[in-house]
Amino acid sequence: MGIPSVCTNDTPHAEAVKRLTTPLADYLVISKAIPQSFFEGYGAKRIIQFDGVDEVAWIKNLQPKIEQKYERPLIVVRQLQTKASYAKGKPDTTMILAKKLTSLGKVVFLSRYYRRPRKGMIIPTKLVDSASLAAQADLVVSAGGTIAREAALQGTCSIVISTIDRFHVNDYLERKGFPIFTFSDMSQALKSAEKNLGRKWNVKNLLEKLENPVDVIEKIVSTM
Repeated sequence: MGIPSVCTNDTPHAEAVKRLTTPLADYLVISKAIPQSFFEGYGAKRIIQFDGVDEVAWIKNLQPKIEQKYERPLIVVRQLQTKASYAKGKPDTTMILAKKLTSLGKVVFLSRYYRRPRKGMIIPTKLVDSASLAAQADLVVSAGGTIAREAALQGTCSIVISTIDRFHVNDYLERKGFPIFTFSDMSQALKSAEKNLGRKWNVKNLLEKLENPVDVIEKIVSTM
């Protein structure tokens, strides 16, 4: 239809999605944490990078809402997206770790697909505001997705179990001083959980220095 399109992408490891969507983009906006080479040759007409991560767009001015009060310490675990093409055949390490973490505190397990009860865990049956829950938590554990960065940008310790590859955007935030830590070894992840459970980082000044992708997109749109 001739309508210009702007696309964002922070998961270059999602090969199928990248191949399907990148050729449709007139502008591809990505974090400077991700090498342009990951997207070059996939059809994007122009790649523009910004000094931040996508989650800054909704975390920077977020006023967290406490929808439910949980017992402390509160540990939030986000399940691996096991049905994604890039995770096919991978073990669900988040479920294994969630069971082990029940000995340290109250575990809220955010299931991807099935919301059946699990022993020793709270399984929300309704839509959850993950950003606000991450702010409320004493620890967040995931396989590297959005909630990991939502937590770290708010000063909540985020532990990532690396099942696929290291996430460039996660490593970028860790280098900036945000509390996001990646492990491939389960025992190391548990040690970090015990060490950092309940600890909060003051990241307000760090967050202010990050560029908001919405501002970048707004500039692009204004020139169309």
